[in-house]
Amino acid sequence: MTRAALRRWFWVHKWSSLVCTLFLLLVCVTGLPLVVRDELSDLFDNGLPYAEVAPGTPRISFDKIVAASRQMYPGEVITSMFEDEHEPNITVLMASSWEAFKANPRIMHSIRFDAHTGKVLKEAKPFDQDNGFFTLMLRLHKDMFAGLPGELFLGLMTTLFVAALVSGTVIYSPFMRRLDFGTVRSGRSPRLKWLDLHNLLGVVALGWMLVVGVTGIINDLSTPLFALWQKTDVKAMLDKVQDRPITDVSELSSQQAALDTARAALPDKLAGGVVFPGSPFGTPYHYVIWTRGKEPLTSRLFSPALVDARTGAFVAEVEMPWYLQALELSRPLHFGDYGGMPLKIIWILLDLVTIVVLVSGLYLWLSRRSSPIGAAEQDLIASHAARVQAGKTKAAHGRGLFIA
Repeated sequence: MTRAALRRWFWVHKWSSLVCTLFLLLVCVTGLPLVVRDELSDLFDNGLPYAEVAPGTPRISFDKIVAASRQMYPGEVITSMFEDEHEPNITVLMASSWEAFKANPRIMHSIRFDAHTGKVLKEAKPFDQDNGFFTLMLRLHKDMFAGLPGELFLGLMTTLFVAALVSGTVIYSPFMRRLDFGTVRSGRSPRLKWLDLHNLLGVVALGWMLVVGVTGIINDLSTPLFALWQKTDVKAMLDKVQDRPITDVSELSSQQAALDTARAALPDKLAGGVVFPGSPFGTPYHYVIWTRGKEPLTSRLFSPALVDARTGAFVAEVEMPWYLQALELSRPLHFGDYGGMPLKIIWILLDLVTIVVLVSGLYLWLSRRSSPIGAAEQDLIASHAARVQAGKTKAAHGRGLFIA
């Protein structure tokens, strides 16, 4: 690598890091509690306990849950409902009207029912009014309370973070030729010690940071990716339907029957969620039954099945496009929620390492000397250029001997 090329890589690393550091710190700090969100939510859950039932007791019908929900809130619409895979509960999401829900999906509130008895265990207020700790952390982590522009902005910051990782690796290669791996020169200036720690921790966690960074970019694009799918594949499918949209609940067939129909048509899939017709995340004519595979890998690949909401007949399974499959596969890699608590602890430790790398990088820039790119950078570039020149001289001398 020439001196000019190394200087360019320094420039890329410095400015990509500086622009994204504060936002990446926000993402890393808010991501820490989100890694163990399920465990902490269960610990502080104030819902009523589940009923004690005999093993093998069947779960209550979705139809009874729907009827109970409408009785509690007769003027509202049910947007969707789903049963928990691991716990015996069924959650219903409701909104004041379809028009209000389409204008702001965050107005939904939820009701959690015991899956065996149908007893209400807990009610949660609309997401817009929920100022709970995890809601605040999730909103800051996802979009900084700025909606889609916030998601796209954080996606850009994460892209700069990936650029900083790549450029930092390129710089680290010639730097390590001068030192043994893991060397921390603590006996000299504090800045030099933090430079060594910054480099060491960065290269140790490099693989994890790249994975989390790239999957973070994909997740930040989830809203436009789903919108693209709805405007292309879903729209093309719905254009073939010649029917009147469902506007009255009296036209709806059994929700439990729709779920059972999807399970019978797709025996190799698990189905546990129903999106009602009229939802912006569904269709005007169908129940959308969300299914996923039973194997470890396919369990992360969700696909919707359509059941006619009037007749209860199975219509089709909609194949998700490759970009949405990539999105679904990226989620567990980003959140580290596929290996139980041991993996979550590893994710937390690596997150803390990343915070140290970001803070140390900021410190190195703030404590830089007055030279244009810093004395340490100048020294590294000069020494690298000297090695390159020495190598060229040695090679030329060797060729001269050979010719002689």
